[in-house]
Amino acid sequence: MRTVDAIRSRRAVKHFDVNHSMTEEEVNELLSLAVLSPTAFNIQNWRFVVVTDQELKKQIREVAWDQAQVTDASLFIVLCADLKSWERQSSRYWINAPNEVREFMLPAIDDYYRGKDQVQRDEAMRSCGIVAQTLMLAAKSMGYDSCPMDGFDFKKVAELIHLPGDHVIAMFVAIGKSTKEAWPRPGQLDIDEVIIKNRFA
Repeated sequence: MRTVDAIRSRRAVKHFDVNHSMTEEEVNELLSLAVLSPTAFNIQNWRFVVVTDQELKKQIREVAWDQAQVTDASLFIVLCADLKSWERQSSRYWINAPNEVREFMLPAIDDYYRGKDQVQRDEAMRSCGIVAQTLMLAAKSMGYDSCPMDGFDFKKVAELIHLPGDHVIAMFVAIGKSTKEAWPRPGQLDIDEVIIKNRFA
């Protein structure tokens, strides 16, 4: 599938075939594509909690407005971010770069994030937004549908997945085979309303 076709046909699907399973190879391919998503300073701060335990899925569904996608999707991911990835052996992110690039980037990473909690969180959310879209478009290109989700109790889900204190949950991404057509697009804003040239009036 061409990228433009995946973008045009991707919809947030609410109804998945509970009996369909993705192969291990498909899941691995999808996640391997996702981790090619860009992150600032290449810190790769996303973390994918792939929930396969059925009892855990049921518990998460209970604190997620009883949304069926949690239990019915073939692949259910709690998309998280490590807020401190910038300082965890940051040399790993530039190990294959030329020395002069490494010598510039590593101090720059430290300077950009150290002591700046809001910057760390903002960056985490940007990274997760980018990787979520990559996941959904890659899934569509592989013949699967998806749904980004944020209707849940973040604190309770964090407890259920034993989220470390220096991590945050960004959203869920559910992927599988749709059993029901998505609604027609409910109302796209006119493009002139969302594009601002140069500056706001």
